[in-house]
Amino acid sequence: MKYARLTKEQFEELHQEFINFLATQSITADEWEGIKKNKPEAAEQELDVFSDLVWYGVLSKVEYLEHISPNHIHLFKCKEKDMHLIALKLKVDHIDLTTKAGFQWLRDNLLSDSIEFFNAKKDYTDDKYLDIFKLIQQGANITKGELFQYFEKLIRQ
Repeated sequence: MKYARLTKEQFEELHQEFINFLATQSITADEWEGIKKNKPEAAEQELDVFSDLVWYGVLSKVEYLEHISPNHIHLFKCKEKDMHLIALKLKVDHIDLTTKAGFQWLRDNLLSDSIEFFNAKKDYTDDKYLDIFKLIQQGANITKGELFQYFEKLIRQ
């Protein structure tokens, strides 16, 4: 398995897609029950293959990622050949950016000396989607990129 197995809840959400996946392999519902009962390792492999297919479909559509921690914000734009990073680091310890009050403080103090901005570009390794997946595993969320675009405009000025 290249990525990670879907959770039970994710499998439940994708129940119909999993049925379709089995059907593409000519596995009926009765045959699937038999595989689960008599060949659990084969069933596990099917779950892993389906999980990787789902993850690949998701990762291939990712354009933006955000990772917000108490005193850092990492915003990623996933381009074809590389990833662009905009990062903010607080120089103060009493603010928590993961809270509503902390985010409001950021808005009110955006251009103060209490915040450092970083801008970087990084090429992907051999596997773009695995690079994106690792960021998600580390806590990044897939977004529409509004925050990235806001800070990108701010940095350009």
